[in-house]
Formats: sequence, structure tokens, C-alpha cells
Amino acid sequence: MKKILNISLLGIGLILTSCMSQLEEDVRTQATDSYLNTAAGFNEAVNSAYASLKNNFCALESNGIVPVLNVFGTDVFTNGFDGSYKMMNFYNSDLNPRTPIVELVWNNLYTSINTCNAVITRAPRATGLADAVKNTRVAEVRFIRALYYFMLVQMWGPVHLTLEETTGVETKATRVPVKDIYAAIIQDLEFAVQTLPSTATQYGRVTKPAAENMLASVYLARATSEAKQAGDYAKAAELAKGVITKYNFKLVEDFGKIFEQGANEKNSEVIWSIQNNKDVISNGPGNTMHLYFIMKYDDLVGMQRDIANGRPYARYKPTDFTLNTLYDRKLDSRYDKSFKRVFYCNRPGTYTINGKSVNMAMGDTALFLTDREWTAGEISQKRYTVWTPSRQNERVFPTLTKFLDPQRAGINDQPGSRDLLFFRLAETYLIAAEALMMGGNAMEAAALVNIVRRRAAKTGATAAETEANRKAMEITAGQLNIDFILDERARELLGEGTRWIDLVRTGKLVERVKKYNPVAAANIKDFHTMRPVPQQQIDRTEGEFKQNPGY
Repeated sequence: MKKILNISLLGIGLILTSCMSQLEEDVRTQATDSYLNTAAGFNEAVNSAYASLKNNFCALESNGIVPVLNVFGTDVFTNGFDGSYKMMNFYNSDLNPRTPIVELVWNNLYTSINTCNAVITRAPRATGLADAVKNTRVAEVRFIRALYYFMLVQMWGPVHLTLEETTGVETKATRVPVKDIYAAIIQDLEFAVQTLPSTATQYGRVTKPAAENMLASVYLARATSEAKQAGDYAKAAELAKGVITKYNFKLVEDFGKIFEQGANEKNSEVIWSIQNNKDVISNGPGNTMHLYFIMKYDDLVGMQRDIANGRPYARYKPTDFTLNTLYDRKLDSRYDKSFKRVFYCNRPGTYTINGKSVNMAMGDTALFLTDREWTAGEISQKRYTVWTPSRQNERVFPTLTKFLDPQRAGINDQPGSRDLLFFRLAETYLIAAEALMMGGNAMEAAALVNIVRRRAAKTGATAAETEANRKAMEITAGQLNIDFILDERARELLGEGTRWIDLVRTGKLVERVKKYNPVAAANIKDFHTMRPVPQQQIDRTEGEFKQNPGY
């Protein structure tokens, strides 16, 4: 059967637990068509739209948006030893219109858009709800729909645009110009900004500042696209600065505390996050980001797999640029607070290390990944395995700690309970700074970057030393350019799912991948700034649905 979208609309109903102050989704039943026009059915449809966020951004990497399509194949991450998606880093012939991950992401996004369209289309018919509540829910879902189209247009350029619920088989599709996609995104977000409350009654629902934050990102992206308009940078800066100044968000004082698991996931820096929990029924796929950035520690001397260190998929290895060049290790705390380089013995025994028999006890240092080359003499003195930079490889590399989930029930559990911090204030500062710089106001831009950099400075032994470090982290307007912005975004947002689209937005993907990712450098071409349209989409479309150039 020909169809451009998956039409299994809403499928599983999801309900709100009204006694909770946090948005929760709970699998219940198969929703009928008429039921969706009732108050209960309408609310479940809204929650289905929220649940789709987990599937698209938190679930197993096979769903692809994060991390496969936005972390992999960039200047800051290359491939580890394991995994089925290395073509996304190699940019070889396996990255083509029939690549399953590309097809799956495309289909999932359009399925999710249709869920959003159903909510929006059916809202006037939904009974038993106050108009104000109904309008708020529609605004939330229009935000989600805008997010999905924003992902599509950044990765594929012109795409099919449908804003109405699809209830039957459709075989016609058209690649709508980029300007029309952005217009639809902006219209949805403007409605959200005008309609949503500043704070949510249930944590996890979309709010006005979240919509403003995304609208700032949209204008920033449109400014470098074929749909650019003269006021895009000014609008992006104004919106981002408004999020910074009009609400109660503030940077967490310690960068290392932002990603502390538990109550601190709902910290003052989080503008909006995708919710997860420990309920195996309601959590669904959960947040699986904990799997991908861990080195293969569990087959090394003194080590075995455990919950605290994580299930090591070893998919994404930091590039040498990330580990050796990106950070000022003397001043910038984010290097040490982003990476784990020491593993402590959890498999006691007697081992031969550096030519000596070593009795290793529980909790002894088992592995240490150095950030410089050690001499043979230095290494020989240690009773643990030393991995210098020249020895580190696709299996052994510093582990990104942001997403580790030691609160999982079992060592092999894939679903995690951590919230995915989707928008946080540090990025908002950098959005505003980039927009201001590109708009010609480097002085104000540098001041905003410096707020983020001062927070990142290492703490000294005294208050005076700490302030000296913060001062040394500051930059001048003359030091600011798009490469510096990209470096700062990498230092702050490493692994958080923005990198590929950041490089595409700024016109730097090919240049920086060639410079910093040797594995990808050999094959990447200019046309790789867009993803291939799935051949399935082309084959199932009546008439012509053009492929992106190069594929």
C-alpha cells in the first residue's frame, strides 16, 4: 500500500496522573476514534504527543535524532568500536537513501507530526474542556509539531508539509520550499508564545519561555538558510535575551551539578526537559543516552560491568580535538567535569600490571586515562593500568559523564530514568551571543559568552584565586568569531544533541570535520550538509519527490 506517513494514529492512549505535579504518561488502552473527541480522549491524545518526544529523542539510538544524527560524524565525536551506524561518521556509500536509520527517523517524525495534527484538528470538537485549557493544550502540541518540523528542515531542507490530520491513505507528497516550512514553524511557535503560561502547573509541560527559546533558535537557523530574512538575527537575540531576563532562570553555580541525577535535574537552569521516571510501565523506552558514551571498561584488568559505571555501548568516542585542544585544562572546569578518566576496581584479584604481580582490592584504582604522555618510568611505578593518549583507541577513551544513570535497576537495563535537559539557560546565552555577533554587536555578544565562561572557571584555593580564574576565562569582542562560538558551544553542550545541526547552520560542517575528525575527513562532501531522503518515501509517492543532491 502506498502512503507517505504511518497512519497508526495515537495507537496507545496515555493519561495524566492528576495528583502529581509532574507530567506523567501511563500506557492504558487502544483509543477509539470517537473517544478522542471527549475530554479524556483529548487529554490522552495530548499526552501521546508528549510521549512521542521520548521516542524521538530519548529512546534507543535506532531512533536516531539524538545521538546518531546530531552527535555522530562531527568535529567533536567520532566512532567507538561498536554499533551499526558507523556510516553516519564515515560518510561512505552506506549513507544513502536506503540507510535504515535515516528512514526510521523520517517515518517517526511524520508519525509524531500526525499525532500532533490530530490533537490540533480535533480540538474544536473536543467536549467537556474549558476553552482556556483546550487552547493551552493546543499551544503545547503546536510547539511539539514545530520542533519536529524544525528537525526535518534542518536535516533535509525542503520537506513535505502537512498541518491537518491524516486519517486515510495518501500517496501524494510535495517538497515544500524551506521558506514555507520556516513560516509554519514560526506560526506555531508564535501561537505558543502568545498562549502558554510562563510557568507550568505540571513540570514538564511546555511553557512560554520554552517556546520563546525555541523561536530564538529557529530565527538563528533561518538566518543562514535559503529562507533568511533581514531581521532574523535581531529577533533571535531579542527572544533569547528575553528568556534570560524576564523569568527566574539562572545558571547553576557549578557546571558539574547541572547533570546530577535526581532532584537536581529540575534545576534553575532548565528551561524545558523531556520527562522520564523509574516506573517500568509508564516510562516506556526511557532515556537511553547513558549507553553510548561509555568506553569498554568491563573487559579490562580489575573491572567488570556494574550499574555505577554503566552498560558500555562504546559508540561515540571524543575526537582528539575534543580531548586535547578544545578545553583550557588549567582554567576550564568543564573538561574534568565532563569526562571520567579513572575506574576503580570492582573485580578484585591478582593481575600482572606493568610486568609486576599486583593484588588488586575492591576500590583500588584499576585504570587511569592520562591527558598527556607518561614516560616508561612513570608508568612502571603504578599498580594500575595507565592508558596514555597514544594508547587510547576506539575501545578505551574518556567517558562523557553527563548521561550516566547509576540508578537503573540492573546492569543491562537500557531504559533510564533521567530527564533529558532539552533547553537550558547556558545555551540561551550562547544563542543570544551568536545572534548579536552576527548582527554586528560583538561587544554585547562577548559579555554574554563571558557569563557562561566565568561559571565554567575552576575554583581556586581562595576567593581571590577563583576570581582570577574567572577573569582569565573572559574574552574580548575581538576574539569572538563563529569558530569561537562553535568551540564554546562544544565545551558547554558536548553530547547534548545539537552539534551536527550547529555545524550545518554555521556552514562549518565539512571544514571542521575534515580538520578534526580524521575518520570522517576522507569521505565527507559538501552535499552531506543534508541527509538523504528515504528511498521508501520516493517510491511510495505518486509523481516526483526529488532526492537531495549527491545521493
